[in-house]
Amino acid sequence: MDDKAFQQEIQDRVRKTIAPVFSKYGMDVNWLDSTMKWKPLILVIGSYSSGKSTLINELLEIDVQRTGQAPTDDSFTVITNDGENVPGETPGSTLVNDPRYPFAGLKAYGENLISHLCLKNVPSPLLENTAIIDTPGMIDSTAERDRGYKYLEVIGELAAMADMIVLMFDPHKAGTIKENFSTIRNILPGRTGEDRVVYVMSRIDECDNLSDLIRSYGTLCWNISQMTGRKDMPHVFLTYSPREARLDQSNQEWPQERQELKEKIGSAQAMRINHILENIDRKTGELELVCEALHRFSRRVRQLLSGTFKWTLAAALAVFALGFVLLQGHQPLQDQGLFSGITQTSLLSMEVIVPAAAALLTFVLGWVIFARVRFRNLLQKTLRNPDNLVHLDSDYRRSLWAKVKSHVLDQLRQRTVRQHLFQSGASLDRVRKFIRRDLKEYYSKIGRPRQG
Repeated sequence: MDDKAFQQEIQDRVRKTIAPVFSKYGMDVNWLDSTMKWKPLILVIGSYSSGKSTLINELLEIDVQRTGQAPTDDSFTVITNDGENVPGETPGSTLVNDPRYPFAGLKAYGENLISHLCLKNVPSPLLENTAIIDTPGMIDSTAERDRGYKYLEVIGELAAMADMIVLMFDPHKAGTIKENFSTIRNILPGRTGEDRVVYVMSRIDECDNLSDLIRSYGTLCWNISQMTGRKDMPHVFLTYSPREARLDQSNQEWPQERQELKEKIGSAQAMRINHILENIDRKTGELELVCEALHRFSRRVRQLLSGTFKWTLAAALAVFALGFVLLQGHQPLQDQGLFSGITQTSLLSMEVIVPAAAALLTFVLGWVIFARVRFRNLLQKTLRNPDNLVHLDSDYRRSLWAKVKSHVLDQLRQRTVRQHLFQSGASLDRVRKFIRRDLKEYYSKIGRPRQG
């Protein structure tokens, strides 16, 4: 089975088995399209002077994007080969409404973004099975900060779709751009895996000498460590413009480094299925925790309801018996017994109707106490301490719980959701069956064990 057929099989299984559970508990299912639809995606981000467009042109061996040290393009540009040999451009308004593409979710960011979005059809063999997204350069100036849309959130949305993220740096700034910091520190960790991020320092041919290059490289590595919060440094690829660089003995290894970068970017296609399974794994893990939390709460509700029913039943029987005895007071029951006295009395007599009505009112009072007092107390106690709804026995589950805890609390506050609490057990079983059987099977097909 080829990758496309395998990808379609996974998508169909997810839609059939667990997508309804996502919808049932108010969780977004748009990730199905944004993650699984279309072809492998490479997202290129960096400051306006980091060489993004130059690298893209070199990869495609075609001058597709304008280059320059000043800002040359303020749009998100999807570059691909849709099978037509005639170059063309599709505006954002058409792109986000075309069901062939995974960009419908970008409509939520408004017209200002859509007007800065387009697709370029480029007759390049590399793009037959891949698409590259070029992005507006990151900025640091407060005067330029207002773009009219939430730039970093859009970067996060595209990062979640992308199978590889190429993060480029200018050696003259070495990672000091504010939006660079926010992206690496706050946006990417929640939207992608570390294995999909490629760090690149470009324009190394513009360094005056080897000492200047080493100084810029060291500064960049230190800044990356501060932005990622990691002690171990990721590999930082070095690249340059072969049209401008002058190679000699001091930089004869540069072409090899540049070739390794191109090969790394070219491996994005092979990462596609891994990316899909990792996203499904993470999303179903989040769904499992939501179902687990709601199911545990429903069990506590059932226990509370069972206890309420038992004492309400006992109280109702006691009220009925007491009422019957009081109304039968002029006829001693010691000879025939209470039960015999009740069974021998007409059901339509006042001696039965009045105690039965009192017993029914006792039941109603018990239900009111359960709904207005005991259930509310349990709910408020749970909302104050939701962590005891799930087993947090690993860092992986703790990280997933941190993402969905607020959603669980919102679900518990909604009356319409609470009405379906008793179905949470079946939903939990369904999700766990998918994770332990279907997802495990898919990982085994690509020769990888499931993580987490």
